[in-house]
Amino acid sequence: MCPKPIAVKSTTMRMILGLDRPTGGSVLVDGVPYRDLRHPLRKVGALLDAKAVHGGRSAWDHLLAIAQSNAIPAGRVMEVLEAVGLREVARKRIGGFSLGMSQRLGIAAALLGDPEVLIFDEPVNGLDPDGILWIRTFMRELAAEGRAVFVSSHLMSEMAQTADHLVVIGRGRLIADTSVAEFIGRSSQAYVRVRSPRLAEVAELVKVGHLHPDHLRVTAMTPLEIGALTARAGLPLEELTLVQPSLEAAYMELTKDSLEYSS
Repeated sequence: MCPKPIAVKSTTMRMILGLDRPTGGSVLVDGVPYRDLRHPLRKVGALLDAKAVHGGRSAWDHLLAIAQSNAIPAGRVMEVLEAVGLREVARKRIGGFSLGMSQRLGIAAALLGDPEVLIFDEPVNGLDPDGILWIRTFMRELAAEGRAVFVSSHLMSEMAQTADHLVVIGRGRLIADTSVAEFIGRSSQAYVRVRSPRLAEVAELVKVGHLHPDHLRVTAMTPLEIGALTARAGLPLEELTLVQPSLEAAYMELTKDSLEYSS
């Protein structure tokens, strides 16, 4: 889920989990409101704020308390700690954990009930490259097991490598609900970026380009065709680059009318 403004994502996730009440409409998990689920943690696991934990507890004690209050066997605690790579620090106080370790602990808590649905709010925010790679890979593995993994993020480059389906919200309105590949293909297309000290003449020669102050965008010709055409006309080029469509470019184009602030 990629919303504008960003504050929408946390509110939406809190409503899914019954922590906030919507002013209109309803939220169902597998056809049932979260509050009516008989065993919530066995259906939905969530990570909203990795630092919202008791810093004086150990990782083991934190997860054990959650497990016991939800009738989950204590043996499951070590299983999820092993799964997220925290077995060796199970007895250490959470207050001394790095952000990456805290994120792993939050994911472990979400996995305690072995749920079908997982909800993660900005899971890679503030992490180093190793942490980002680990979470990205782990989320893919969870999805491959047949779980629904619902992720909110404003990092389009990350979502392009992680998500297969995209929901875009702008100012409270659903803008897109489609596969990532279809979203990119529908909202943006490949083009050739051309720069030249005689740009106006190149634009007149090409005839199918969109002229910008410092470059020309051409969508109906290949770099080879443009290069050959300008060479025959004796027009010099400074750049001739094929720009592939990206999730970020498609997202920015589609949500440009949903900006609250611009500069």
